[in-house]
Amino acid sequence: MNWIKKFKKFGESIKQNINKKFPTKSERESSAWTSCCKGPILKTELEENLFVCPNCNKHHRINPIQRFNLIFGINNYEILKTPIPKDDPLGWIDTKSYKERLKFARKKTSQDCAVIIAKGNLNGIDVTVGATNFEFIGGSSGAAETEAVIYGVQHAIDNQTPFIFWPCGGGQRMFESPIALAGMTKTTLAINELKKNNLPYVVCFTDPTAGGITASFAMLGDVQFSEPGALIAFAGRRVVQATVKEELPPDFQTAEFLLKHGFVDRIVERKNIPNEIGSLLSILLKRNSEVNSENNEQTSNLSISTREAS
Repeated sequence: MNWIKKFKKFGESIKQNINKKFPTKSERESSAWTSCCKGPILKTELEENLFVCPNCNKHHRINPIQRFNLIFGINNYEILKTPIPKDDPLGWIDTKSYKERLKFARKKTSQDCAVIIAKGNLNGIDVTVGATNFEFIGGSSGAAETEAVIYGVQHAIDNQTPFIFWPCGGGQRMFESPIALAGMTKTTLAINELKKNNLPYVVCFTDPTAGGITASFAMLGDVQFSEPGALIAFAGRRVVQATVKEELPPDFQTAEFLLKHGFVDRIVERKNIPNEIGSLLSILLKRNSEVNSENNEQTSNLSISTREAS
């Protein structure tokens, strides 16, 4: 029996060595370091650069609060309380219950659902904004997320403000099945109401945006911005490749690929997003006299040139 004890000790020593070599998830989260293209990088350095790698320009994921802080400044906006429907309407259980997953996600993110809606002022213009947190069950969309988007749209209509949204996530939440799928129709109809009121709807894709999120409200923006390198898709790459039976280009389903094919209007660095959206809204709403006078001057010059040419 001695050889069995020795074998068990040997196995435990291997396990300990592996654990030493590969840090646990909690150790990684508490560490001052994270990793990117060239290996370790200080989290503080990444944060100072708006969570964009200074070496490869990878735009790391950020949560809605961090995004709103970037757009408006810290505490210069108000979070809006959105409706929260009944949890787990289908009584879903697999390896663990859906209620347990929700409880864990809420504790992890300090959010009631994946979507946060807020109001603030950008470039002198009152706006309603929304963003999805990928850390909340992969940013997937269920009944609560649907209600949050609809609430944001209704707030924009009631207050006659533009609506700006930063989507991400893998699509509709399987734990809510048909209820989640119905959210695609509901959010699409809500955006239609926004457009009937002639209010701008601006979308800024973040990594990753896929599935039913892409196939509904996220693709309906009057202007579609994207962060560099964002994955934007409906079905997965392997599913598409198996369906069309063709080799797909390396940059397929990236923001850069979709820009070439007209699904994205412009790719904008994270640091430039506030100015880009602010300038766009000033033009759309004709709020900025300098922008208006410049556009009028360009129009006049164009008219003169046209008359001279004729």
